[in-house]
Amino acid sequence: MIQPRRTLSDAERFDWLRLIRTENVGPITFHRLLERYGTARAALEALPDLAKRGGRAKPLRIAAKPDVERELLANERVGARLLCSCEPDYPEPMAALDDAPPVVSVLGHAHLLRRRGVAMVGARNASMNGKKFAERLARELGEAGLLVVSGLARGIDTAAHAGALGTGTAAVVAGGVDIVYPPENERLYRDIVQQGVVVAESPAGTTPQARHFPRRNRLISGLSLGVLVVEAALRSGSLITARMALDQGREVMAVPGSPLDPRCQGTNNLLRQGAVLVESVDDVIRALESLAPPAVRERQGDLFAPPRPTPPTESELEQARTTVLENLSPSPVAIDELVRGCQLSAPVVLTVVLELELAGRVQRQPGNQVNLI
Repeated sequence: MIQPRRTLSDAERFDWLRLIRTENVGPITFHRLLERYGTARAALEALPDLAKRGGRAKPLRIAAKPDVERELLANERVGARLLCSCEPDYPEPMAALDDAPPVVSVLGHAHLLRRRGVAMVGARNASMNGKKFAERLARELGEAGLLVVSGLARGIDTAAHAGALGTGTAAVVAGGVDIVYPPENERLYRDIVQQGVVVAESPAGTTPQARHFPRRNRLISGLSLGVLVVEAALRSGSLITARMALDQGREVMAVPGSPLDPRCQGTNNLLRQGAVLVESVDDVIRALESLAPPAVRERQGDLFAPPRPTPPTESELEQARTTVLENLSPSPVAIDELVRGCQLSAPVVLTVVLELELAGRVQRQPGNQVNLI
């Protein structure tokens, strides 16, 4: 995301929330719209025409103002704060992500998000030894000044939060900031609100669904310098977090385990692929000590820079739409490859893809890829 860091007015924050809650507008599309139109309000006004040009027959469902007002009131009732990705208090490592959530709800001590973070994830059905080790390691990492980030799940997540509670821990939840999942972590959740911080991308009141967890996982790694995996089977969701960490340029670390325990096959495989081996807190500190937190790259003014290219004309786009559609398929393709394959300029291809996405005809995939729906 490339935007100047500034505090939004209440009206601007309202427009940001309304835009990201609009049908077919995800984080990447949101940022593309903002880059093109300058403000969320201008983007909202342009959406119906963009979707129509992308081939949408029925009107695009733009978030209704009363719905946005209800979400703001729900946040206010639970004491949560809304942060937009361009604002100074929004965590910089997360703001640097290509798919940084434009708006997050934060409950608790938001200042903790300024600390250097390390994520700890692992098996929900973790062994007793695995949980004890994770809790001890989290406590020592917190005492070393690091913010321990996890997902409030059963097993390793719960142990990591419990260990770091005294120094402050960050729980990134898949549902709304006010929804406790799993229910048995109600007391831990309350303790984190009092002593740590809870972060949510979904609106307040959202019950977690299976599709929410991969999105949640990218924020766990995105808030951190590195991800430490403690016990994970070969098909564990924790390995998804590790893959996302690699895509984001974060360090990946793993605790070795018994080859006889299926819960350690995933972590041992990470080590086989080059993850940092962790047996003590010193291993984590050494792995992270030379790493600088990812920073937001703001576009700087340059008197000698070429003028910003003008938006594509309608005639250019009309000719390009057929070419772009012919080169798309249900299999994902990288945007860069699409530009080369279509032999069109990047602004033209990006605009056509934006129209198609708003029309609900294509969807974005990790790695800046798109595919037909």
